[in-house]
Amino acid sequence: MLDLRHLAKKLVTPFRQYLGRLTVVDRHVRGEGLEIGALQDPMPLPTAKKVRYVDIASTDELRRMYPRKAGRRLVHVDIVDDGETLRTVADGSQDFVVANHFLEHCEDTIGTLRNLLRVVRPGGVVYLSVPDKRHTFDSERAATTVEHHLRDHEDGPSGSRHAHYVDVVQNAMKVQGDAAVAAAVLDLEQRSFRIHFHCWSQTEFLQLLVELQARAGFPRFDVAEFVANEREMIVVLKRLG
Repeated sequence: MLDLRHLAKKLVTPFRQYLGRLTVVDRHVRGEGLEIGALQDPMPLPTAKKVRYVDIASTDELRRMYPRKAGRRLVHVDIVDDGETLRTVADGSQDFVVANHFLEHCEDTIGTLRNLLRVVRPGGVVYLSVPDKRHTFDSERAATTVEHHLRDHEDGPSGSRHAHYVDVVQNAMKVQGDAAVAAAVLDLEQRSFRIHFHCWSQTEFLQLLVELQARAGFPRFDVAEFVANEREMIVVLKRLG
């Protein structure tokens, strides 16, 4: 029998999540800035003067990388750069950085947050939407601890990379059997597939932000907004002078 309530929720939830993002963007995003990894879903930024799009490859290269998006319109990539490092973007040069469902694909979360804050001016904002693992395929994975993030940042992420792939294959993809797990892990590693290297519920992500606020040498910031938004959380970090 068709469950109409379940069907209605499945159809409405993405729309409500989209509206939640717009509401927060309207409160905080002003001026000129960047959006990272927009692909076919750029964030509407009605209060911004100008937005430039950042991705790891040009638009044409991205089409080759993602053949399933062949029929979709992709944004024009203005800056080809690694969103984790933003090496080509000058310090304090932006009013905002927007990144939707990007941070969980980054191996060095602390280094990425440092660089996102580095490129915005004092008073500028970093707008993030991050999946809440409790409402995604990551629900049975353990949340990433602050200690793990610190280790990946200080020692480099290569030491935990293999374990992340195994975790995803077993607990998110639900692959069973030693041989099947090993084959799936090898496939992901050979393709350098950008899995969810890390995952959080609201509690763990907030703990990480509090740790970074107290960390010596880290860019100073306030948490301007931290709100549940359907299956994700929206976080706005304001760079302090």
